[in-house]
Amino acid sequence: MIETLPSALAVLSAMITPAVLISACASLILATSARLGRVVDRTRNLSERFEDLMRGAAEGEEVREKRAMLFDQLDKATSRARLLQRAMTRLYLALSVFVGTSVAIGIVATSGARYAWVPIGLGLIGGGLLLAASVLLIRESRLALAAVYSEMDFTWRLGQRHAPSELLEQRNRPRKLFRRTRKA
Repeated sequence: MIETLPSALAVLSAMITPAVLISACASLILATSARLGRVVDRTRNLSERFEDLMRGAAEGEEVREKRAMLFDQLDKATSRARLLQRAMTRLYLALSVFVGTSVAIGIVATSGARYAWVPIGLGLIGGGLLLAASVLLIRESRLALAAVYSEMDFTWRLGQRHAPSELLEQRNRPRKLFRRTRKA
């Protein structure tokens, strides 16, 4: 009995590695799910704002610019939602594969080392899926940043047009970044 203890501990130790990856996948799933929820809310909000602008009778350069900005934001939000959904799918698949890896380690340990390649293959597949999901999340983050920059640029241009002249003058004055100290 004592002789089998080291091998049992080795099996349990091997099963812990997929458990850590399972936990990592679960954390990413929760964070990605929250991001997806926010993007869906943002898309609905942009869609309502776009529809309100379309119903309005006012027409002019500013309205056209705002419509173009909202349309661009809708496009980016839709793309973000698709990327997040694809990432979630890969994360759920990775989670499933890591659970399968853990089970396969236990089965291989009890049935013999003949099928040791199964948990190794599953672990590699799970790692690949986790990597693919991470790449999609990076792409989505970059798209989110581009959307924020685009909206800030629009707001800045609008502010430049409508800000009081004293604010514009104050903004356009050269600023001293460093103060020179006089030597005694």
